[in-house]
Amino acid sequence: MHVHPSRIAALVAACLLAGCGGTAPGDSAKSTDAAIRHFGSIAFEPCTLSSPLAPSSIDAQCARFDVLEDPQQRDGRKIALNIAWLPASDKGSTAPDPVFFLAGGPGQAATEYAAEIDMALREVRKHRDIVLIDQRGTGRLSPLVCRDANGRELSLSTQDEADADAIAAYAARCAQALQDKADPRLYTTTQAVSDLDAVRAALGVEQVNLVGVSYGTRVAQQFAARFPRHTRSLVLDGVAPNDLVVGGEFARTFERALELQSAQCQSLPSCSKRYPRDLRTQLRGLKTRLETAPVQVEFRDPATAQKRRDTLTADTVVGLTHLFSYMPQMMSLMPVVIDEADRGEYAPLMALAQLATRSMDGRMSRAMQWSVICAEDADRFHPDPKDADTVLGAETGPSFFAACKAWPHGTRPADFDTPLRSNVPALLLSGEIDPVTPPAYGERVLKGLPNGRHFVLRGQGHNVGAVGCLPKLVGQFIESLDAKSLDARCLDSIGYVPPFTGFNGWEP
Repeated sequence: MHVHPSRIAALVAACLLAGCGGTAPGDSAKSTDAAIRHFGSIAFEPCTLSSPLAPSSIDAQCARFDVLEDPQQRDGRKIALNIAWLPASDKGSTAPDPVFFLAGGPGQAATEYAAEIDMALREVRKHRDIVLIDQRGTGRLSPLVCRDANGRELSLSTQDEADADAIAAYAARCAQALQDKADPRLYTTTQAVSDLDAVRAALGVEQVNLVGVSYGTRVAQQFAARFPRHTRSLVLDGVAPNDLVVGGEFARTFERALELQSAQCQSLPSCSKRYPRDLRTQLRGLKTRLETAPVQVEFRDPATAQKRRDTLTADTVVGLTHLFSYMPQMMSLMPVVIDEADRGEYAPLMALAQLATRSMDGRMSRAMQWSVICAEDADRFHPDPKDADTVLGAETGPSFFAACKAWPHGTRPADFDTPLRSNVPALLLSGEIDPVTPPAYGERVLKGLPNGRHFVLRGQGHNVGAVGCLPKLVGQFIESLDAKSLDARCLDSIGYVPPFTGFNGWEP
């Protein structure tokens, strides 16, 4: 078992929240006509949504909403979007403009993160409904999943994750399996934006507030450009500019995050003493050694506590570090496990890799992701020679787009990658050490938003909307539509998560 950087790249915009298993509408309570609630013309019924990382499950209203797979074919195939509605908690003063939450990926289903979204948007929900719409190709109603004749999902062996030809062959098999079931060319951001507006119209609301995370920020910008009259506000968390080639800069943005992490450790006496060689240097050395000679490791399975034996490779180490770098709390573990591995003690690193792989399995629709990136990014990708001198390496970008050689993909509008220019009120959020959407991306988008403001959270990673006082500030912004008047002094107390100096934690 190993985790290859290209596989991590395929999961890049994930919030790193363990996905939640949503029950089907009516599973939590027997459905009756009396239980049905209408929001506009859409009929909802009770459901319960849960997540392993949330303290409890959340009651919601769930529905399916049918759309044409190809809007140009009026008598063509329909697909069902899964929708969850979290009604405003103060039912006596519900504002007429709900919040649409747009998930990351591409490939995540919004409803699978309902409990975490409810916590992050708790201030917003006091007076506004929250609507979660699984983007076409994701979720449980219309996932873009490739299965064989026996219904088994097709898979790519881990040893082929870095092989561009093997990835392309796998994509070709997937496309063949989807014939007569779905048209991958129609699962793009542009089609998804049309779906969002169809849901808006069916709900009977004139305007919506868009809260997007990671790839969801691209969806939000595309919606605001196409439907400005229906866009009341934007909250963009982990900003991906329209002109960004998603996947084209991973190696360099991760390298930047490693440099910042290493510099922070060196500024702390206890950390610099414990790790005289910085994390980036140790990681490079360990990668080189394991590329030459992978090692067999005996470790305890974190799920079963049973002893296991498996092969630790350079890809495992680099992929795990990239994955954990999204969240400072998880990244704080890496210096000690990398240092232990550098000394020849590989078991802790192997156990973490096993846990990470298991937790990420099934959290992303790979086929839907291909439909998006192959239509919107692949032809704009040009390898950068600077990637060769990074930890992730020069193969990261080409591996990310390898499937596009064989994957049927659509097109994008001519102005798709034009930077958003809008007077819409906007609040942009970035983590200082985000390894995939660094603050510079937010600054780029802010240039076209004169009524916008950009918060950069010190010492934080990817997707920061739930950190510290941000839920309060987001609530105030959506209420007032005035980002520039927000009192953000409460963000000053947010700082770096110190690296572990031992397995018992960090020094006080």
